[in-house]
Amino acid sequence: QVPLVESGGGWVQAGGSLRLSCAASLRAFSIWTMGWFRQPPGKEREFVAAISWSGGTTYYADFVKGRFTISRDNAKNTVYLQMNSLKPEDTAVYYCAADTIGRPPTNLHKTYEYDYWGQGTQVTVSS
Repeated sequence: QVPLVESGGGWVQAGGSLRLSCAASLRAFSIWTMGWFRQPPGKEREFVAAISWSGGTTYYADFVKGRFTISRDNAKNTVYLQMNSLKPEDTAVYYCAADTIGRPPTNLHKTYEYDYWGQGTQVTVSS
């Protein structure tokens, strides 16, 4: 069973909004640091945002600051990525990921810090 399942992707015009969800099937979700990454066509996977287990601390890539918001609901075992003011360059497959060990935040932007990955959800932004 895949422990993480993303949803909420789709097609949107530039300037529009989407909210991605990532549901975890394991109870331990509430103590995991969670991250969102994306992989644009023909490019490597890149960090988007991360959130601490409590939701009290968040981290963002510079290119999404002020436009995207990461949040979580531990009662629902779900992490969200609210994406506003979308641009064509935001087109990518978006993945959620879980750091199950609670590593220091220094390298939360690195894919190797995460133990579980979802299958990804496609986001397409048209100009």
